[in-house]
Amino acid sequence: MLENKYLTTRLLLSLSLLIWMSPAFSQAYSNPYASIESWAQLPDNRIQGAVGDLDVDPDGEHIWAVVRCDATAPNRFGDECVDSDLDSVLKFNSEGQVVESFGGGMFIWPHGIDVDADGNVWITDAVSNARIPSGDARGHQVVKFSPIGEVLMVLGTPGESGGGSDHFNAPADVVVGNNGDVFIADGHNNDGNGRVVKFDRNGNFVKAWGQPGYAPGEFRTLHTIAIDQRGRLFVGDRSNNRIQLFDQDGEFLAQWTQFGRPSGIFFDQHDNIYVADSESDDVQNPGWEMGIRIGDARLGWVNHFIQLPTGDPRSTTGNGAEFVAADAAGNLYGGEPAPRKLQKYVRVRP
Repeated sequence: MLENKYLTTRLLLSLSLLIWMSPAFSQAYSNPYASIESWAQLPDNRIQGAVGDLDVDPDGEHIWAVVRCDATAPNRFGDECVDSDLDSVLKFNSEGQVVESFGGGMFIWPHGIDVDADGNVWITDAVSNARIPSGDARGHQVVKFSPIGEVLMVLGTPGESGGGSDHFNAPADVVVGNNGDVFIADGHNNDGNGRVVKFDRNGNFVKAWGQPGYAPGEFRTLHTIAIDQRGRLFVGDRSNNRIQLFDQDGEFLAQWTQFGRPSGIFFDQHDNIYVADSESDDVQNPGWEMGIRIGDARLGWVNHFIQLPTGDPRSTTGNGAEFVAADAAGNLYGGEPAPRKLQKYVRVRP
């Protein structure tokens, strides 16, 4: 009799765990945010191009964004700035007005951004080899700018893909640690370098780890990289539908799948993690919905979910926010490449 009760209890616990871990259950979260339409205002009647990565200025108020150049060809993707002199690095004030911009003509496909503690702006160019014109010395690079657009450092060899200490292959994102160490998510492709590359504050190569694959410490499309308050490195291993966690020496710590298919990761001052998922669909991540998941950065619990309001769940083109950031006041911002929007969200309830 006691054995039967024990088996029954174990069965109930197992069923409860399976239900809790299922995508349908995990997405039943509140959405305390409301969207603010047409917040971003571009100068000189510029048409909004695809919006890439976002970050918040050290003042906690201004928003930095990658805005890709060409907004006139609706099907153009992957080289929007190849023949444009429009600035692709834009700084917005709280009213959505551009107060600083630079980077015109320097990139083919600007993608990742990080603003360090000194206000310097780091940009990655993730263009693929197939979209670099012959003889064009752009792409496969990470550029450090001053807050007013002066070039302070270039990592990688512009226009040349490769491995080792001085080349990248479509670097997707960059993050700078508290001590100035620089971490590059090197591989906006499933068959590229598939690695994280670490440099010191002066741009000297320190180490690299990872390769293409499915195991812990292996990657398929490193799309985003961020550091939490404990110094843990979070890598959005997008095509493997997971976030991988490492210490800053490359030691694997854990993997999280509860935030969907991660394209963008951001941490705020209150130890919240924000993860943008613009690709979960019936093909690439069945059972999951596209949107922004918000949770506890320490333990990984998901608390809120801003579901993508429109879009075909069978689409594999990417919809809604691919990148995300939150300012000091708690407002959220979504970078939406396909819809070509910089979307603002304000919190309307606890």
